[in-house]
Amino acid sequence: MFPETKNIPLQKIEDTFLKEKEINLYVLRLDLVHPHISGNKWFKLKYNLEEAQKQGKNTLVTFGGAYSNHIIATAAAGNEFGFKTVGIIRGEELEASPLAPLRGRGEQSAVNPVLQFAESCGMELKFISREEYKKLRGNEPNYLITQLPNTYFLPEGGTNELAVKGCSEIVSLIDIPFDYICCAVGTGGTIAGIISSLKASQKAIGFSVLKGGEFLKTEIEKLVTSSVVEKQQFELNTNYHFGGYAKQTAELLSFISDFKSHHNLQLDFVYTGKMMFGIFDLIKKNYFEKGATVVAIHTGGLFQFANHQPSH
Repeated sequence: MFPETKNIPLQKIEDTFLKEKEINLYVLRLDLVHPHISGNKWFKLKYNLEEAQKQGKNTLVTFGGAYSNHIIATAAAGNEFGFKTVGIIRGEELEASPLAPLRGRGEQSAVNPVLQFAESCGMELKFISREEYKKLRGNEPNYLITQLPNTYFLPEGGTNELAVKGCSEIVSLIDIPFDYICCAVGTGGTIAGIISSLKASQKAIGFSVLKGGEFLKTEIEKLVTSSVVEKQQFELNTNYHFGGYAKQTAELLSFISDFKSHHNLQLDFVYTGKMMFGIFDLIKKNYFEKGATVVAIHTGGLFQFANHQPSH
């Protein structure tokens, strides 16, 4: 169903600092895979949509927050590949105003671009309280049986076995030898797929974007599908969350701005900016041996910088 991904750019980061440290840094530009089904979301959805089609399901149901990249990707994929989509959104207070221009309620000063885009793709949005959402987590399939039967369920963030299978193909897009591969971590599905495809001499470093994200290490190890790769080839770094999910600081935003001006590469403050900040800080601290080749995965998440209008 999904067209094959090929010719994904591997951009070398040229920097005086990197030359001084004798580190070769590349960025795999998964953000260029698709305008809206961006980065790792493309790989997470690939086999899930094939499975939904095999099961004869025509409606995708998923869960997420008001600024979820997964909500964007699922809505866009449904629009492009012929599925109805339903998004269960955390925060019932959001129902009052974020989509007003689309629903004819007059002018509103605050429009949520993520939810606006999702609805413009045809996604039906259902808002539930944060308390209900928290209780629902981990019990979503039972919710769907009673509330939305005969649908195909995609978990929050899109991580399941089929998502890991899709993400395991990311490493094959890298056509150079490398020593380390780095990825931002939200739910752990992307890095789990990557770990499953590593050679014995390679190591993956995940940068948690969650405060208190230490629990993700166990979750990732459960998701790793390869029995050959040792868990020691993976490290979860929890030092660069900048206060928690979607949190930001002046230091982080300054780094992202400087990186864009020096390398013509946009990062986001939720995922890729934190990862890249962490990579540069580890290089500064001589974490990597001299001569090492490091590949950072650009997992997309640039919706706020892109054209938001979907094609029907």
